[in-house]
Amino acid sequence: MDARELIARRVAQELRDNTLVNLGIGLPTLVAKFVPDDVRVFFQSENGIIGFGDRPPEGMEDVHLTDAGGAFVSAQPGAAAFDSATSFALIRGGHIDLTVLGGLQVDRSGRLANWIVPGKLVPGMGGAMDLVTGARRVIVAMNHTQKGEPKIVDKLTLPPTSERRVTLIVTDIAVLEPTHEGLVLKELAPGVEVEDVRGSTATDLIVRGKICKMRIGNEKLRSGLNGSAEK
Repeated sequence: MDARELIARRVAQELRDNTLVNLGIGLPTLVAKFVPDDVRVFFQSENGIIGFGDRPPEGMEDVHLTDAGGAFVSAQPGAAAFDSATSFALIRGGHIDLTVLGGLQVDRSGRLANWIVPGKLVPGMGGAMDLVTGARRVIVAMNHTQKGEPKIVDKLTLPPTSERRVTLIVTDIAVLEPTHEGLVLKELAPGVEVEDVRGSTATDLIVRGKICKMRIGNEKLRSGLNGSAEK
């Protein structure tokens, strides 16, 4: 199991039955593969669909069925399509129960930066600002480091997506919960110790008592994941 799958499986454990969930571009879309058997969720995308599923088998793609990033998706029975104005009304109106987004940085107060790198060509903000502000819960799914540099920092050096604190941060080595006191270390990936997380984080962490191992569902993981952190 690689790092991306580990993150997606852990995020999937946060899904709740009969909820409306938005998945951001990239790694967050993998969460659709690992929905627990006893949970029924309705995935929403900014381009105007509710009820999409995982990428269809090769050769079964439909050019009219994509997520906000243009990746092919499948449509579940009962799926609905509508214009982007309606889609953003759902987001801005506070009707999205959970959004899962990628991240470039998160700071000690739980602020996310994920929409622009000054001077570099990136896809753009999409619905990120609306989602972080409007969704009831916000989970950031990302690698803990990028080319050896920590992505969890004391203060953002990139423009923030929103001033609102995110709900949870799930990386390839840990699960962190932003609070008014700071970032609380909640779980560790298999084979990872507290000091490993501290060494890969550019801000202080709050560690209370014994830290649980990361919850990823029924499948057992071997210690030492493939690509457990980007170096």
